[in-house]
Amino acid sequence: MYDPAGMPPIAQYVFNGVVTGGILALPAVAFSLLWRLLRFPNFAVSTYLTVGAYVALVLNQGAHAPLEVAWLGALAGTGAVALAVDRVALRPMRDRRPFSLAIASIGVAFVLENVLRFVWGNDFRSYDVPVTRAMSVGGLRVGREQLVILGVGVALMALAQAFLLRTRLGIAMRATADNPRLAAVKGVPTERVIAVATVGGGALAGGAGVFLGLDASIDPLMGAGLIISVFAAAILGGVGSAPGALAGALIVGIVEEVGTLLVPPTYKTAIGFAIILLVLLVRPTGLAGARS
Repeated sequence: MYDPAGMPPIAQYVFNGVVTGGILALPAVAFSLLWRLLRFPNFAVSTYLTVGAYVALVLNQGAHAPLEVAWLGALAGTGAVALAVDRVALRPMRDRRPFSLAIASIGVAFVLENVLRFVWGNDFRSYDVPVTRAMSVGGLRVGREQLVILGVGVALMALAQAFLLRTRLGIAMRATADNPRLAAVKGVPTERVIAVATVGGGALAGGAGVFLGLDASIDPLMGAGLIISVFAAAILGGVGSAPGALAGALIVGIVEEVGTLLVPPTYKTAIGFAIILLVLLVRPTGLAGARS
């Protein structure tokens, strides 16, 4: 058993898990909604985190842009990369089986990963931001960056949910996800819907990548290290449900962080696998899914 002697109280781990869940929530929502819309798990979403982190790094260090501006650039840049990937690599295969598309998305992830490694190397990098001291809130160490991550993450999730429920394009997206053939017959521009969803999903993942780089560090494998956690959050929440993916991400984040009281941090991936297996055994439709 992992020795927890000298560790902070469990409340600190729960808070850190909430922050981790806030980061996971954005790509988990993108992963879940794109899966429901396109009928296959797009594993390249995890690498979009890395793309977003490096786009922001280029703007922050190369163009000396404030991180806030660099973050907006990461949203736009990663959305554009996601759309290009869809048009070049995935759209031509859209009539293939979901398994083939999932494998293709893994291949895309490897290509993007290695392009970043070729350009930037394997070194760990960080953003050019002022160093701030953590605050003490009720005995917890709370960093300013963590508060920003939670605040902006909640705002983005609210905007995404409002878009899906309140806008014509969001309603068209839900209709296409439910029955793409019927939606097309009814005049829904399905290709436009897919393009918007792809850009939006890439932007959400890219924004989360900047948060991850701010909370930890930036390296070409940062997104790949989260794919199991993102997958677990989407499965736990129920494929196609944004609120479910958010809840799943928070649960996964907290369980992974608190789990380090029992096992070394290097086993976080195993915790994600365990969550996936448990959900598939107990409730395959996830928290937000209906029982058959």
